[in-house]
Amino acid sequence: MSDSIDDLHEQMEAAAEAMDFEEARRLRDRINLIRGGATRDAAAEADTSGLIRQQPGAMGLGTSRQRATPPPGWKPPPKPDPMTKATSRTRRK
Repeated sequence: MSDSIDDLHEQMEAAAEAMDFEEARRLRDRINLIRGGATRDAAAEADTSGLIRQQPGAMGLGTSRQRATPPPGWKPPPKPDPMTKATSRTRRK
């Protein structure tokens, strides 16, 4: 398997030198799929054109997720009054 990764790496570098960056990107994605555990055939058939890479500066857990947008007309619930919170349960004796 490492021979095929080496061959793909050489092809990727040759494509980059020839300014064929789309082919170099496709080969890079195939290498990543093979390193991730995919078979050579599955990696060759995979369509990686829709893959989106994490943007620089967006590191950490959950930072690449989109923010949820509330539905139209939604209002946040009112905040509870801190002066009356749980007074009926704690004051009775």
